[in-house]
Amino acid sequence: MFQNFETSADPSAGPGRLSRLRDHLRGEGLAGFMVPRADVHQGEYVAARDERLQWLTGFTGSAGFAIVLPDVAGVFIDGRYRVQVKHQVDLTAFTPVPWPETKPGPWIADHLAEGVVGFDPWLHTGDEVTRLEEALKGTKVTLRAVENAVDAIWPDQPAAPVGAAFPHPVTLAGESSEAKRVRLAEGLRKAGQEAAVITLPDSLCWLLNLRGADVPRNPILHGFAILRADGSVDVFTAPAKLGPAARAALDAGVRLHPVEAFETTLQSLSGKVRVDRATAPLAVSRLIEGAGGTVVWGDDPCRLPKATKNAAEVAGMREAHLRDGAAMVEFLCWLDDAAPKGGLTEIDVVTALEAYRRATNVLHDISFDTICGTGPNGAIMHYRVTHETNRTVGRGELLLVDSGAQYADGTTDITRTIAVGDPGEEARACYTRVLQGLIAISRVRWPRGIAGRDLDALARFNLWVAGQDFDHGTGHGVGAFLSVHEGPQRLSRVSEVPLEPGMILSNEPGYYREGAFGIRLENLIVVQEAPPLGDKRDQLCFETLTFAPFDRRLILADRLSPDERDWLNAYHAEVQAKLSARLGDAAADWLKAVCAPL
Repeated sequence: MFQNFETSADPSAGPGRLSRLRDHLRGEGLAGFMVPRADVHQGEYVAARDERLQWLTGFTGSAGFAIVLPDVAGVFIDGRYRVQVKHQVDLTAFTPVPWPETKPGPWIADHLAEGVVGFDPWLHTGDEVTRLEEALKGTKVTLRAVENAVDAIWPDQPAAPVGAAFPHPVTLAGESSEAKRVRLAEGLRKAGQEAAVITLPDSLCWLLNLRGADVPRNPILHGFAILRADGSVDVFTAPAKLGPAARAALDAGVRLHPVEAFETTLQSLSGKVRVDRATAPLAVSRLIEGAGGTVVWGDDPCRLPKATKNAAEVAGMREAHLRDGAAMVEFLCWLDDAAPKGGLTEIDVVTALEAYRRATNVLHDISFDTICGTGPNGAIMHYRVTHETNRTVGRGELLLVDSGAQYADGTTDITRTIAVGDPGEEARACYTRVLQGLIAISRVRWPRGIAGRDLDALARFNLWVAGQDFDHGTGHGVGAFLSVHEGPQRLSRVSEVPLEPGMILSNEPGYYREGAFGIRLENLIVVQEAPPLGDKRDQLCFETLTFAPFDRRLILADRLSPDERDWLNAYHAEVQAKLSARLGDAAADWLKAVCAPL
């Protein structure tokens, strides 16, 4: 399905819906209610039924939450969305709150003298609620688990999705579901645990070697699972999602149940049961403990094995990126000819790029709604063009295009910023600093055990010395034909997860000047063993997966160090060598020209 450019929310509806929500809360004896941008699986990408934050406020970002109190309704957003939120919510009704700088607990205490704040225990993790309760100690404000108050006032709330599941072949997965379960079950037995509860859809899909269609752009299946210490697994999902092909792909160790049976099964568990406090809804642990079971906090057993891709998954990702890189080059060649002629709009650009990917004849879907912003729209980090915001690409502007694809053998995510005409020396200087950050991450070697937070500053150094920065992490994890945003690996100053071979991440520094332009450059990279060097220490490094040229018109070559210039020239030579045979004649000639050494 092609990207939809309709306006996804109406800010003018917000005040009326907020008023109805407050009326409902008063009737329930509540002083407030928390509205997260989350579903029962704590997913970043949610189905239409779970877009409660968007329905209430108009805000469409992929992260954030609202806290509704009698006299104020705060919309908590991080640095990626501080421009966007001002355009999407009615500021007479909702107050943007910078987060995580402002913590929700102290904010509630500052705005509510006393009362009960309700929350849906299926939409918040144990970690979240514990932090809030700690922050509210000593106040007259308490928290209470309640039925969802937004659902109670949403008259035309969509139904839960029932997308069809389908098998993910072992040739691409690299390991059978049974082998994965046996491996993880051994860890449970060593820890003395009888079972582990799995609530993340991408974990469920990885474990079962299934993919689904319950969320736009991400091939995931909504459901829950309980992995037993004997390697068997109980799966809870709507039976209609599992057709003959999906059922035939499951072995005898997989027991299927309707999703309605999940709560009663949790209450029947005995022995020590592992629950991931950081990702599982609070309701899970409360149901187990309420029935006398023993909860042991621990990581979702699938998350780290899923993140450390095996050889087959990495090979699939390499091939997907070559295919996608060729489509990107065809697109960039077209854009380089079409944009200077004038009249091209953001929607035109998005539509053309998706068409080039569909021309591969193996595109499953795009991996997220394409971010395409020209001029000031590029400064809105997660901007999504609509018919109302659609802007013509003007000469002298920068055009930021962040896009990706889902193929059966891999997931892609690439950003390029392109000059249309002459954007000026300042824009080129900023672009060059961003490029230097990407090169620094691409070249780095590090001792085993280092986490993403230890590398994040490398991408920012040249921006910092110029008094600049960007308000998002340098990189997120990426799944293999799964979610384009995958945990727990990240390149971020808050990430403490050690990087391990097989982990795939984005490398995407940027710079954004509100009202003027945005710059972001992004390649995907995979962690690998570093070849011996110097003292032959045990080190890791990155292999670049993404191949597409950078806009040499925006590069101030005299600002690059010799090592940076060598890396860029070698990268462009590799782009040309890997992609030329996959291109039409016009795109191949264009690529040769733009990949010439600096």
